[in-house]
Amino acid sequence: MAQAKQKMLKVTWIKSAIGYNKKQALIVEALGFKKLNQTRLLPDNDAIRGSLHHIAHLVKVEEVK
Repeated sequence: MAQAKQKMLKVTWIKSAIGYNKKQALIVEALGFKKLNQTRLLPDNDAIRGSLHHIAHLVKVEEVK
């Protein structure tokens, strides 16, 4: 049985979390970001979408086809 291709999100960290709630900085770290302007490919699922909702002002999100 062939696996369906999982949708991915291209997420770029564009704004520092300094001056914002500490939980937002922890979310950025939990998503695997180390440096500003870093881009990560993350799976498109409810857990990732929920995390991105909390830090939407700090990241840029694009869907990858």
